[in-house]
Amino acid sequence: MNTILIIVGGVVVGLVLGFVIAKILEKQSASKILSDAKNEASSIIKSAQTEGESIKKDKILQAKEKFIELKAEHEKVILARDKKMAEAEKRTRDKESQVSNELAKSKKANQELDAKIKDYDFRLDLIEKKKDEIEKAHKSQIRQLEVISGLSAEEAKSQLIESLKQEAKADAMSYIQETLEEAKLTAQQDAKKVIINTIQRIGTEEAIDNCVSVFNIESDDVKGRIIGREGRNIRAIESATGVEIIVDDTPEAIILSCFDSVRREIARLSLHKLVTDGRIHPARIEEIVKKTTKQIEQEIIEVGKRTVIDLGIHGLHPELIKLVGRMKYRSSYGQNLLQHSREVAKLCGVMAAELGLNPKLAKRAGLLHDIGKVPDSEADMETPHAILGMQWAEKYGEKSEVCNAIGAHHDEIEMTTLLSPIVQVCDAISGARPGARRQVLDSYIQRLKDLEDVAFGFSGVNKAYAIQAGRELRVMVESEKVSDDQAANLSFEISQKIQTDMTYPGQVKVTVIRETRAVNIAK
Repeated sequence: MNTILIIVGGVVVGLVLGFVIAKILEKQSASKILSDAKNEASSIIKSAQTEGESIKKDKILQAKEKFIELKAEHEKVILARDKKMAEAEKRTRDKESQVSNELAKSKKANQELDAKIKDYDFRLDLIEKKKDEIEKAHKSQIRQLEVISGLSAEEAKSQLIESLKQEAKADAMSYIQETLEEAKLTAQQDAKKVIINTIQRIGTEEAIDNCVSVFNIESDDVKGRIIGREGRNIRAIESATGVEIIVDDTPEAIILSCFDSVRREIARLSLHKLVTDGRIHPARIEEIVKKTTKQIEQEIIEVGKRTVIDLGIHGLHPELIKLVGRMKYRSSYGQNLLQHSREVAKLCGVMAAELGLNPKLAKRAGLLHDIGKVPDSEADMETPHAILGMQWAEKYGEKSEVCNAIGAHHDEIEMTTLLSPIVQVCDAISGARPGARRQVLDSYIQRLKDLEDVAFGFSGVNKAYAIQAGRELRVMVESEKVSDDQAANLSFEISQKIQTDMTYPGQVKVTVIRETRAVNIAK
């Protein structure tokens, strides 16, 4: 029992001792942990303080560097501003110095001016005194001369003036007479010199128009196709164009005869298109002739444009350009009208330059001087071509000098500018040179035109063509206005009118053609 108690007591004591020892050991461990934590916290605090000091030093260093940089930039700005201020102050000092110099010069000039004014006043006084003395001496001399000559001053002056007048008049008359004689001797020579120089500087061409064109064909087989069955094709061509078609034994050629070169050209181009196309019949012929007529009208405009561009003429009205182009298909006494007008324009330009006038205006007047020879209607043909051309030029805004030169180049109106005689002379030069014109051809063409005009004088006439060199007049009438019986009567009346009103060699055959067409379209 005691043993058990002892054992139990020993266990209890052991437990108590173990517990105490455990507590002691736990306390020591906690103290150690706390000590280690304190040491670690102290170490962390020290590390943080060290790092903070390092960051603080870096920030302070960066701030110092930024401050130094800003300070340097500020100093640069201040230096630049100081430099500008110094320069401005220098300029101001220079200006002040310059102003001071100018003021000094002005002051000196004023002093010199005052000195000169004083000197001028002094001299003026001397001059006045001398003038008085001279007047007194002059009057004394005049009195002495009056006493010696027995004449008063006014009488002597009148005699002297009269004698001087007579002498001056005689000298002037002598000078005028010499000048007139010299002008008479040199004027004609100078005029010839200007004209010769002008002609020598212009290259001329032989510009003769004929009334016949030759249409070349590849073979004689084409002639039969052109003639058509019973001659219907050739009649259709002649009716549509007003050109006489001559098909003879000439190999590979057909002759187109007409005094109007526009009609002849339309017929030639139409034949070329028909032969090339191969389809030759009356309806096709009429269609081709209409298209060719429009083509020729467009070509006339192009020719007019090229002509004015070649001559350097600007601002010409489109209608005048069209008239210039139409001159290509007209002739004057056998001389192509466009070539003649170009030649006159060049001559006028050179002659105006020789005389010191406006060469461009002279060229303009020279080109347009014969536009009245291409009238639009039969009514215009009654007006002289110079007057008609002047009226057109005025209508389309040409200058008065140009209009007067056009109207006066055949003396229908009075010449008012220097351009007018120049155009007249150059027109004569161009037309009078050897080989330029044929008088007979122009009278022949005029006779053919008069022949056609006779037919147009009757009502119901649609077209009239003089063919076979004026030996036949072919008249197309409107079927609605003229019956078959009236056509026969019209033919007789036209022939009687020609017989009584015209002079012509041989006979003139009058053929009146009346054609009725009925056209409907199947849809």
